[in-house]
Amino acid sequence: MTRLDSPSSALSELYSDHHGWLRGWLRKKVGCGELAADIAHDTFVRILGARDLLIGIAEPRAFLATTARRLLIDHSRRQRIEQVYLSELAAAHASTCEMASPEAVLAAVDALHELVRVFEALPEKAREAFQLHYVDGESQANVATRMGISIRMVQKYLTRALLCCHRIFDC
Repeated sequence: MTRLDSPSSALSELYSDHHGWLRGWLRKKVGCGELAADIAHDTFVRILGARDLLIGIAEPRAFLATTARRLLIDHSRRQRIEQVYLSELAAAHASTCEMASPEAVLAAVDALHELVRVFEALPEKAREAFQLHYVDGESQANVATRMGISIRMVQKYLTRALLCCHRIFDC
């Protein structure tokens, strides 16, 4: 990409030069044209927030692919959380023979999506520590070892994540 005068012209050039490529690349990754289009759109929306970084990008496709990969990971996490909830709901239904109302299911899924939004806003290390500890069931010591940080730092990351949840859900 040539050096441009403004972030807006850089974004415009990035979009016009590489949007088609990104959609095609994503379509091969996910096997679905509609999802590929959504992720490509979300990629440029995310980049829009960091427009000042666009001027003088040496490898625009690598930059786009990295951003899109992160969005695919976020999408996968949201789907996994939703699937776990729905399977737990099905298991609870099978054991109690009492089905939750559609409104209750929708409210729970909405709460899960809000929770995912909160964690997507966290720094990557805090999100990783939370997932390893609370989702994957790793001890704080194992999380520290896997992440190459101290247990105290793991505790700080977990506290930060829990405080974000507290603020969002007014626990």
